[in-house]
Amino acid sequence: MKRRNIIWILCALVVVLAIVGLLLWRAFYGNGVQSEREIFIGSRTDYAGVLDSLRPTLRHPRAFRRYAAHLDLERTYKPGHYVVRPGMSTVGLVRMFKLGMQTPVRVSINNVRTRAQLAAKLARQLDADSVQLMEALTDPALAREAGTDSLHLFSIFLPDTYEFYWTVTPADLVRRMGREWERFWTPERERLRDRTGLSRAEVMTLASIVYEETRKADEMPRIAGVYMNRLRRGIPLQADPTVKYAMQDFGLRRILYKHLRVDSPYNTYINKGLPPSAIAMPSLQAIDAVLRFEVHDYIFFCARPAFDGYHNFARTLAEHNANARAYARELNRRNIR
Repeated sequence: MKRRNIIWILCALVVVLAIVGLLLWRAFYGNGVQSEREIFIGSRTDYAGVLDSLRPTLRHPRAFRRYAAHLDLERTYKPGHYVVRPGMSTVGLVRMFKLGMQTPVRVSINNVRTRAQLAAKLARQLDADSVQLMEALTDPALAREAGTDSLHLFSIFLPDTYEFYWTVTPADLVRRMGREWERFWTPERERLRDRTGLSRAEVMTLASIVYEETRKADEMPRIAGVYMNRLRRGIPLQADPTVKYAMQDFGLRRILYKHLRVDSPYNTYINKGLPPSAIAMPSLQAIDAVLRFEVHDYIFFCARPAFDGYHNFARTLAEHNANARAYARELNRRNIR
């Protein structure tokens, strides 16, 4: 009887140990996540903040804390953007934060007119703040790495959606955009650029004006052709968007004669040639419209009174004045001042 009892006790102990082992295995190597969750750990987030972010999704919080303590995660976790998903183990989670195994974020770059707006837009999507980003966007050394200068560094940012690590440094972000810029200038685009006689920076500057003049992609090459005609004949561009940029008043709905006299190198009514740099981030269609500008003999264009986004084009000042008067009458009728 004594021997039989010992055997039963040993069997029970084995079963208990097996159950404990299974529970421990499940806690550390089984599914440790209840639901998918994005975790953002900023450079200024403390460890308590990390645990607070994770707590709602952990299936085995005690196991997480014990393994995290074993790996000294409190002092070694890496900031970043992480996605935790059901099926991930507690061990895998802790190692992910310790090794900084981030999930990239998608960063959209478009619809900005100034470096300050670009810095603010990037700051809303990345861990860097707008001050750090502005410093990078005006850094002469970074500009030289990208093959340009600080005045034109803004122009290497092409509108698109990119994948970055959330913790990317502003300097590395600029370097990445420099590589994207070089890839954009394919041999075919360089051949077309030679046709224009413009530098890369000048193409971007003219494209920014075209983009601000119209959002109609089918009309962009014709407008680009007007400006190419003016540049080649030494006629001031007289582009209204450059006046808005000079005044930093992008909500201006009607350009008046008093606005045309604003003293700024960006005012193309009082300065010949292109302004010093881009006045906005042009769309890819606007850039290609400049590279493939339409060959014609138009010198003027004016918005159509129909307010449909298109323009009337003219070869002579008399034709243009007639178009401008028709548009002005419609502005007055709509009480746009």
